[in-house]
Amino acid sequence: MGSRRKSGRKKVVKSRTSYGLCNGSKLNIVDNSGAKIAKIIGVDHIKTRQRRLPKATVGDVCTVTIKKGKPELRGNILKCVVVRQKKIYRRIDGSRLCFEDNAGVIISKEGEPKGTEIRGPIAREAAETFPRLASISSLIV
Repeated sequence: MGSRRKSGRKKVVKSRTSYGLCNGSKLNIVDNSGAKIAKIIGVDHIKTRQRRLPKATVGDVCTVTIKKGKPELRGNILKCVVVRQKKIYRRIDGSRLCFEDNAGVIISKEGEPKGTEIRGPIAREAAETFPRLASISSLIV
């Protein structure tokens, strides 16, 4: 039997943080993949009540559609990791954190980032879950 583990995503126990993004929220794409603005159309691995809209927080993988960017990317459905959110969330150590915008990074199905650099800071929760994001980011908060 083969291993079903994904190489790009590290399995960590994630603490529950405040959900800041729901279906329909727009994200700024902060990598150099060519996309600028994306809209969340689904959140992966979220189990909710029937008819309740799925919500995402920092470090979650979302299914997005590209609204603004290069013409060949516009309208495509891709996977994205949320790296910043406006809503305040609390960390395990008691500190509270929020960012100026909602931002994400486009990833492949294996969890590898599509771009080669990330503009601006990313949250530590996203960097711990996706080590490749940490290696190409400029600042981890």
